[in-house]
Amino acid sequence: MNRITFYILNQLLIIVFIVMASSCSSEYDDDFSERTKIALRAVGNKLLLSNQDSTSLILPVLELEANKYQITFNNTLSFEPSNLVSIIQESIKASRLSEYYRVEVLQCSDREVAYSYQMSAEEESTIVPCGGRYLPEACYIIELKFINKAETTSVKDAIIKTIILLILISIAFLLKNKVTKSKKVNLKNGASEKLGSFYFYPEQNKLVKEAQEIALSKKECELLALFVANPNQIIKRDELTKRVWEDNGVFVGRSLDTYISKLRKKLKSDTSIKLTNVHGVGYKLEVD
Repeated sequence: MNRITFYILNQLLIIVFIVMASSCSSEYDDDFSERTKIALRAVGNKLLLSNQDSTSLILPVLELEANKYQITFNNTLSFEPSNLVSIIQESIKASRLSEYYRVEVLQCSDREVAYSYQMSAEEESTIVPCGGRYLPEACYIIELKFINKAETTSVKDAIIKTIILLILISIAFLLKNKVTKSKKVNLKNGASEKLGSFYFYPEQNKLVKEAQEIALSKKECELLALFVANPNQIIKRDELTKRVWEDNGVFVGRSLDTYISKLRKKLKSDTSIKLTNVHGVGYKLEVD
């Protein structure tokens, strides 16, 4: 993995984590609090009606803290716990609120817990003590707290999505490498290589542009093949001379510069391709 590819992957990951963090910041919409208060007032009304009481008041539903709400009444009441569980569950579902919550019924006199239970979308996480026994008529406070299970699920989803994204990026990188290697193999097998507006035929020592053939000498072809295999990368002078001349036992003075100049002239009709000199180091084929 070259430096540019590594940098791009890092930037993508940073963007992904920012997006995931933003999406996980809150599972609830802006009117969540108001919808919850309406749902709990409906709970209070049904409880009073179950007591044959249509005149007592339901005091304002209070938001005690984040995701925690309180229902109180101006008169005493009695109810069967399983009836309370059903009424709250129906109101929560009707208002499309989170199904992860905990309910406590407190005695007004000493705030002792008279009854409590926990609901969850997963049956194994639901804890509802046996009902059947009516709570005696008294002053009660009902508190409901939503559990942040939804947020926990979102974090897990974010991690899974990030892992999937990393896998997809890795696959894309591997496929890119495979294509690059395939192109290099094709060069050896006599196929053409796209180079800007040219098609390069190394086995036939020629460039083709819009049906016009440009002949290349053997040395020009060998040099260009090296540059095409390593686009936008500096190739040192020593490597070029060794690969093209010294391996054949011959190298004459400024032959490299002469052939580079010839290649420039043959490629000059396409401004997206440049053979640049990196002073004191070597040459680079720049392809837009």
